[in-house]
Amino acid sequence: MKIILIGYGKMGKTIEQVALQRGHQISRIIDVNNGNSLAQIRKGDTDVAIEFTQPESAFENVKYCTENQIPIVCGTTGWLEKRPIIEQICQEKNSAFFYASNYSIGVNIFFKINQILAKMMNNYPQYEVSIEEIHHTEKKDAPSGTAITLAEGIINELHRKEGWKLEEVIDNQINITALRQPNVAGTHTTFYQSEIDTIEIKHTAHSRQGFALGAVLAAEWLKDKQGVFGMNDLLGF
Repeated sequence: MKIILIGYGKMGKTIEQVALQRGHQISRIIDVNNGNSLAQIRKGDTDVAIEFTQPESAFENVKYCTENQIPIVCGTTGWLEKRPIIEQICQEKNSAFFYASNYSIGVNIFFKINQILAKMMNNYPQYEVSIEEIHHTEKKDAPSGTAITLAEGIINELHRKEGWKLEEVIDNQINITALRQPNVAGTHTTFYQSEIDTIEIKHTAHSRQGFALGAVLAAEWLKDKQGVFGMNDLLGF
């Protein structure tokens, strides 16, 4: 399978290693030094694109690929207010778009556990829920897309919560704390705290390998498909 890498930071380099190990070909690498070359890519030049860049550039990258029927896997967070535009383009152009806030298989299992626990906690209002996320100092958006996905999973199941806030405690909102530390691949914890005890579920990434493998698996799965997809589709949840 021929893969275009859009973004060649630490994550892009790890995806390249995993893709080559799995027998794929990197047909082109697009980064900050040659960003304009994306406009030269056409349908048929590659099987799929994998996009891990920055929030300010992700939308245009994804938009170009979907408009030109280049299947694209995107892992960039912080731009999703424009996602409905991409979904509409996919429908109009019969394109393929795969998005996840986190491509780790373990994290997506963690998402499901988070939803199950949130539903159970409807019966126990004495527990206050909050989320903490820790990422490397180079991550620009806060909270992380993973933390937002965790919060959305809780909001869908826990009736007493209607939204989330960053670093702000409001009764009907989930407080998310975002910490930035050197050399952290990503740690996410959901807390349920009462006066007498605390329940917590946590996922800690030890490296970028799990994220990269998930992105390559998504690219393999997306090839020759049309529509908008996510990890629940890939994993069969």
